[in-house]
Amino acid sequence: MKPTIIFEDFNLVDLRVGTILEVREFPEARKPAYQLTIDFGDLGIKKTSAQITTLYTKSELLNRQIVAVVNFPRKQIAKFMSECLIMGAVAGKDVMLLRPEQQVKNGTSVL
Repeated sequence: MKPTIIFEDFNLVDLRVGTILEVREFPEARKPAYQLTIDFGDLGIKKTSAQITTLYTKSELLNRQIVAVVNFPRKQIAKFMSECLIMGAVAGKDVMLLRPEQQVKNGTSVL
């Protein structure tokens, strides 16, 4: 378990729901990954890299809603600029994406 934090620390993390609009191969990544373009509604379109190739095909990801942290600073990954971090449950090399049970508006806050 990680160290205990106070609620105010957790409250700084901006988790939002978005819909994956585009999925591309990312051959320059050190580990197998996709480049994702995600619609966060009023927050706009953001891109990220995700090591989720073991459980998901590109077609399975397209138009899928996910949960992501949208307030991290941008991060350079190879020749790609990542602007958010999608959330998932990690089991070894597999990452199972977190998503809402029902369709919600893109940009919806996750508490």
